Amino acid sequence: MMPARTRVFDDLHRRAASMIDGFYASLPPYKQMPVSLVETDFARGTKLNVDLFFDYLRRGAEPSEEDTRELVELAMDRLRDGTPLADVLERYRLGAAFLWEKLRDTVSPAEHELLLDTSLVLLKYITLITARIATAATQRSLDPRWELLERRRGIADALLDGQDPVEWANDPVIPVADAFLVAVFRLSGTHGAPASALRHRVEAIPGVFLRLDAGGWTALLPLHPGDDGSATLAALTARLPAPVPEGAPQYWVGVGTARTRGAIPAMYAEARVLAELGRCLSHHEIICRRTNLQFEYTLAVSDAARPGLASVLAPLDTQPMLAETLDMFVDSGFNQLATARQLNVHRNTVTYRLSRVHELTGLDPHRPADAMTLSAARLARRLESASFAP
Repeated sequence: MMPARTRVFDDLHRRAASMIDGFYASLPPYKQMPVSLVETDFARGTKLNVDLFFDYLRRGAEPSEEDTRELVELAMDRLRDGTPLADVLERYRLGAAFLWEKLRDTVSPAEHELLLDTSLVLLKYITLITARIATAATQRSLDPRWELLERRRGIADALLDGQDPVEWANDPVIPVADAFLVAVFRLSGTHGAPASALRHRVEAIPGVFLRLDAGGWTALLPLHPGDDGSATLAALTARLPAPVPEGAPQYWVGVGTARTRGAIPAMYAEARVLAELGRCLSHHEIICRRTNLQFEYTLAVSDAARPGLASVLAPLDTQPMLAETLDMFVDSGFNQLATARQLNVHRNTVTYRLSRVHELTGLDPHRPADAMTLSAARLARRLESASFAP
């Protein structure tokens, strides 16, 4: 290859690599997958694809089976998690088109013709990769373990959707219990590797049924006769990784007991709310039970009331000092002296600031009824700002 072409390809390679950040957000997400898991694998897969393609462009030799092994395995992971093969393959077409168009916008007139020459190579590369993924998927589908995984996922879907998986109910290979602990996991941020390790710990629980979604996943843990859920929850808690000594947890688990299969959908809805409360409020406890979050749960399920309550504190948006004082006052149990100590100000200063809160919002923090409204407004605002979505 001519040195000038090599230099252009090297430059295009660098530009393409710099476009990887934020690439995921520009394409339709895998709706069945937690964002933290997909983004980690997506970033890795995108970098591999960019590097392999430009290596192919420079050398003119197709990537070997070994070269593409990791890419194929990443795709198999998505299939294993329930993403349809058509969606996995479609991502390659969308990704290639997106990246090529972005590169086209950056090239000079002199580079434009050379970029056009790469389009045929790009087509060959995408065809090669998608063919290898499709072949691997076909081979994997013949594996009895793959079929067993599909059946377990079907059972989870049926139970969570309120359907009785009658065709598997008496299957000796996949027994289906009559009662379950419903555990909904919600993740914080994009902790891909820890999230994947956590999921594998949960998957390893005997008899568990698992379904993934964009926020995390739901585990259905079978209850043994005589267990009201306490023993199963204790076993689950013992299996979870120890929380980091300092800082907020990286995940939360909303839990509830479904004593019959028919009760699973309602308990599933409740556990989703609890897990989202943990995430949105950075709850200090990983396990979120309704008994410990009664006030928060009541507000969280009041969809019509939340926006109105959140707007109650709008007059304080330009008064951060007043907002901070109100937060401290509520968090201290409405103790004015404790608030003054935490803010390192005189008690009279706290009195003045709370009176200003009263003037601006029309609610007196010292009156029990108004104080409850202000507390609810704070909570509503936190949920709204954290995009609460059970």
